[in-house]
Amino acid sequence: MKREEIFEKLNEIFREVFEDDDIVVTETTSAADIEDWDSLTHITLISSVEEEFDIKFSMKDVIGMKNVGEMVDIIMEDKE
Repeated sequence: MKREEIFEKLNEIFREVFEDDDIVVTETTSAADIEDWDSLTHITLISSVEEEFDIKFSMKDVIGMKNVGEMVDIIMEDKE
C-alpha cells in the first residue's frame, strides 16, 4: 500500500471521527492542529485506524506517535 493511499483512508477516518468534512491530515498533523482531538477521540481514532488497516498498535506506538506521518510509518511497516 502506498503512502498516498494510506493518507486517503486516514482522511476519511479523521473526517468521520471528528465529524468534520473539512479536515485534511498531512505528515505533520498532530492533536494540537485539530480542536476536538482530546483523549477520548484519540481512543476512537486509534481504534478506527486499527480496524480499517487490520493492525494493532502497541502501547509504545500509541504513546510515541507525535503526528500523522509517524502513524503512516507504523502502518506501512505493518503492511510490508
